[in-house]
Amino acid sequence: MTKARRVRAGLRGWGGVGAMATACAVALIFALLLTCTGSAVHDTDAAPAAQAAAGTEARTAAEADAAEDCTAPEKQTLSPSDADGPTIEAIKNRQGEKRKLIVGVDQNSYRWGYRNPNGSDSAQLEGFDIDLVRRIAEDILGDPDAVQFKAIPTDQRIPAIQDGRVDLVVRTMTINCSRLEEVAFSAPYFKTGQQVLAPKSSPIEGYDETLANQEICTATGSTAYAKLEEDKKKGDLPASTDISTTVPNQLDCLVRLQLGEVDAVVNDGALAASQAAQDPTVELKGDAFTTEYYGVAMKKDADDLVRRVNQILVDFRKDTADGWQASYDKWLSATLVGDSSKSEPPAPEYLRKS
Repeated sequence: MTKARRVRAGLRGWGGVGAMATACAVALIFALLLTCTGSAVHDTDAAPAAQAAAGTEARTAAEADAAEDCTAPEKQTLSPSDADGPTIEAIKNRQGEKRKLIVGVDQNSYRWGYRNPNGSDSAQLEGFDIDLVRRIAEDILGDPDAVQFKAIPTDQRIPAIQDGRVDLVVRTMTINCSRLEEVAFSAPYFKTGQQVLAPKSSPIEGYDETLANQEICTATGSTAYAKLEEDKKKGDLPASTDISTTVPNQLDCLVRLQLGEVDAVVNDGALAASQAAQDPTVELKGDAFTTEYYGVAMKKDADDLVRRVNQILVDFRKDTADGWQASYDKWLSATLVGDSSKSEPPAPEYLRKS
C-alpha cells in the first residue's frame, strides 16, 4: 500500500466513521432490495461472474475490427418515428401486471438512478435516467409508472439486452463502436467524458504522469477500463500504473477509494461528479480526456423501438416544462456546476435511415 493510500485509509469521509458505516450499510441494502412491481426489482437472473467474464472475452475479439470500421458512433442510429412495430406491439400485448416496459437501470448512481434513503419512499428509484425511463413508458404504454425496473451491474448491461431480460437499458451507457456490434442505440441524450477522481490530498493531478505507481479502479466492461488498457498498451499511460482493479459497479470503486484500497477512480465525469458530491474528501482531478455520449440501448433488431425512443428524445428535448432541461436542473445542475457543456442535450444526428 502506498503512503498516500495509508493516509487515505485513515481519513474519515462522509462526515466521519459512523457516516461511512452508514453509507456502506445503505449500499448493502441497495444490493438486497427486491421490489417487484411499480418501482423496482433486482435482477436475480444475472449470470455468474465466470459467465460474465466469458461474455466479455467473447466480445473482445470483435472490438478491433469494429473500431476500424466505425466512426462517430453516436450518429449510428435510426431516424425518429412514432409508429408501432413488432417490438412495441409485443410490449403492448403483455397481459395484466406484466404489461410493463422492462428496463435495466442502476440503483446506486447518485442523481442518475438511485434509491434516496432520505426520500418519502426509500424503495423508489429516482434520478435523471429514471425520469427518461418514465417518459418512454408514458409514451409507449400511456403510464409513466408502467415500468418494471431491473437493477443490473455494469458488466451485465449487454447480456441483459441480448438475453431478452430487458426491453432496453437506460444506465449511463456510453455509445461506442464495439457495443454497436452487439446492441442498437438511440441518439445521444447526454454528453460526458472520462475523468480521474481521487482524494483532495492526493498528488494526482489528472490523466497524466502523476498516475505513475498509482492503483486505479474501474468498472468491469466500462469504457473507462477499455481506455486505460488501450493507453497503457500505446505507452500513453505510465507503465507503472496499476489498472488491474475492476468491480461490477462503479460505486464499488468509490468504496474502495474511501477504504484506501486504491489511489484513484476513472469514470465518466458526469458520474464522478455525483460521487464527489457524495464524499467531500474526494474531487475530480484534471479535465475530461475523452468525449462520450450516453444512449438508450436495445436489441439490434428492434428497429421500431429504436425509432420510437429517438422520437421520444426529440419531444423530451423540446419540452420546456417537464423535459430534458427540467430533469437536468432537478438532478444534475448542482453536481455539474460550472460545466456549461452539460447544460443542454447533444444535438441528434441520424446516419441510418433504414
